[in-house]
Formats: sequence, C-alpha cells, structure tokens
Amino acid sequence: MTTLDFFHDETFRDDFTYWNSPEAIRRFPFPFNEDKYMYSVNLEPHVAFKPGSVFEKSFDVDEHYVSEMRDRALVLQEDPLRCQSLPHMNMAGWDLLELIMTKKAAEYPEWFELHQDGDRWRWVNRPLDIDHTFTFLDNTTLPYGPMEYIMRQTQGDYAILDQRDNNLWMDAGMITTQADWSLDFDLGMNFMEWHGPVPLAHEMGIFDRALKFLLNVRQGQPARRLNWTMTVNPRLDTSPERYAKWGTDRMEVNADNVGQLMHLRVELQSFWRLPRSNALIFPIRCYLISLQDLATIPKWGRRFHRVIRDLPDELADYKGLTITRPYVIEYMSQFDDGTPTSPGIFADEE
Repeated sequence: MTTLDFFHDETFRDDFTYWNSPEAIRRFPFPFNEDKYMYSVNLEPHVAFKPGSVFEKSFDVDEHYVSEMRDRALVLQEDPLRCQSLPHMNMAGWDLLELIMTKKAAEYPEWFELHQDGDRWRWVNRPLDIDHTFTFLDNTTLPYGPMEYIMRQTQGDYAILDQRDNNLWMDAGMITTQADWSLDFDLGMNFMEWHGPVPLAHEMGIFDRALKFLLNVRQGQPARRLNWTMTVNPRLDTSPERYAKWGTDRMEVNADNVGQLMHLRVELQSFWRLPRSNALIFPIRCYLISLQDLATIPKWGRRFHRVIRDLPDELADYKGLTITRPYVIEYMSQFDDGTPTSPGIFADEE
C-alpha cells in the first residue's frame, strides 16, 4: 500500500482505541509452535521469510507505526530517562542510525528515502512528515543524539549492548514499550545481571547458551527469536516507572470482558552486529492482540488454550497471569474442540 491511509489513528492509553485489521491479525507473530511452552533459546537467522509476515523485512513497519511513534513521544516527554546512552556508545548510535535508514529506504521506498552525498545525508520519512538533511557523524546537525533521533522514528524498543570481558553490557537504549523492566535500572548491567529476575531459565542453562550465541553474532548475519507475555488493555508502556498507572488494570478483568481486555503481547527480538563500534543491537518489537481477535484464527485459539492451561505456575505468574489466568483459560476453552493442531506458528491455510 502506498497511501498514508494505511496507518491507524489510535491510542495505547486512556481510552485505548487501538485495533488490529484482519490483515494485522493474520500476520501476528504467534509465538507457540506446539501445544505447550517452556523456555528455549529458539534463535534462528533473521532472514527474509514468508512474504507479508513480520519476518519479511529487516525492521517491520505496520499499520500502527504513526500512532506508536506518537505514544513514544508522550512517554519521552513524561520520562526522558527512557532514553539513555553512556558516552562511549555515541558511535554505536550512528551505526544504528545508518542501519535503520538504509534498510527502511531499501525495503519501504514508498515511505522512506535516504540520499547520501559523501557525509551529507538527506532523510525523508513520509509517514511522520520528516525531510531532514544532516552531516553523518556530526551530532550537532541532528535535533537529538543519533540513537534517539532514529529511535523516535522506529517501532519497538532498542537496547544497545557493548561487548567486552566476554560479556554484553546494556550501555545504551530507548525503552518505552517494555514489559515491566527498566532501562534506568538496568543501564550498565551485564547480560546475566539484567536477566536475573527470570524464573527457571537460569537453572536450565538457557542464558548461558544464549550469551554464547550472541557473543558470536557477526556483522551481516542477524538472528531473531520470539518472546511473549500477557497485558491487560493494549498498553505499550508497562514499565515499573508507570506501575501506578497500569498495575491495577488486572483487577478490571472478569469473565465477561476477558476476551476484550486481555492481550497477548509478543516481542520479535532480533540481534545485529554493528560495523564501526562492534556493538550488538537488540531490537524488541512489541505486537499486541486481544484474545477475541486471536481466537479468530482457529489453530491459535485451540493451541493458546492448551498452552495457558498447562503452563507451570511460576511461569504463569511471570507472564502476567497471576490473577487473570482462570478467566483466560475459561474463555479460550470455548475455542478448543480437542482436534490436533498442525506444527509451527503460522495459521493453517484455508
């Protein structure tokens, strides 16, 4: 689609006017490839896959783009500490800016343009009505630092990880759509430290294997994985800093409204090695879908019921189901007729 009418005018707070079109539902990154769930590293090469899916492009741009960027600006206005970068990460910010601009201009030419004349660059972002000429590697020619500039135009959170001492350190990032964790708290921590609160996975050796893999990600060979949790309402900002705004949402859920209020929140996480800084970027792209929309895909309705029903209690708590799980199980049970589900995450073809 080449028209800007593609983008929704919606909210992720207050009156929650967010909605998914039928196409957005079909391309939702359903995270369960079987009828049960337990942690796994589940990393794969981040290559173009399945046209029309969220895996087709390097950095997915969808119908929620403009509204998500508006919500991000509101979060940053309320709390500038959601974007931080330690001084030694400036070059990584320019690396990130170059990567995203070149990929978006190549993959979405109807919406983005990048013109390069030596170090004089012109960036055009039609959905956000931006046409800006700047000097590459010169911070004074941008209204923000390079990381913040491009992140205000990019869906999803980004952590930028410095690699040293055989570990990864969260030394920069913009985190405004996180699932209950804090950049301000985690800034400067290493990989094992910021994953400390995750139950069961440490004992299973999940993070040891993941770190070993990530330390060896090479430039031009990005990787990806899916992660998930549950959120009440289509709220992007579920940060610890704003817990007072969203922490009581789960008390509103009941048997009558669970299909509308409860949302599966899936993160498409990818990992990219940057060329000049050797930093690793960790995009965390958030997708939201209500249970009532999820259930319109029969395979997903059946499988999701079985996953949540059989989830270990400690994982259910960690995934945001402490209070609402009985309502979710009961609601989803009506979509589970007991028939087998096909392998993989994608909906069955009609």
